[in-house]
Amino acid sequence: MTGKGKSGEGTRDHPWKLKTPSGTSEFLAFRDETLDPPALVVKSGSTELRYHVRCINDLHQMLKARGDWMLLGSADEQKPAAEGTVEAWGRSAKNPVGGWYGLKKGLRGRFGMYVPPVLEALHLAEVEHNPKNNRMRAL
Repeated sequence: MTGKGKSGEGTRDHPWKLKTPSGTSEFLAFRDETLDPPALVVKSGSTELRYHVRCINDLHQMLKARGDWMLLGSADEQKPAAEGTVEAWGRSAKNPVGGWYGLKKGLRGRFGMYVPPVLEALHLAEVEHNPKNNRMRAL
């Protein structure tokens, strides 16, 4: 994997070292297929979030089908997600898992903050890096 500000292999022993789209925070991410269900694990400070690992491919496919930029719209689980954003799609009953990609109750949000940089690191998407209102699109 190459790219500015990114390193690692995406494994537990060698996680990706990424930044949020706004560039204000760093976090670690890796795939763990041994978990039930398999998860994309995100560690931000002392907080660990988990998303269905399939979110990587599902989000990429949705963005490819959309064919245009999409606002990220990150929000905590307890707050509503703005309509038409990546965050809203990551919670929608209409996505491939039929609801939340987040796996840990209370920590299921922030999909629009942590998953897009993973797709960018994998060269599956382009992500904007502005102070706010960032968007992404499939490559």
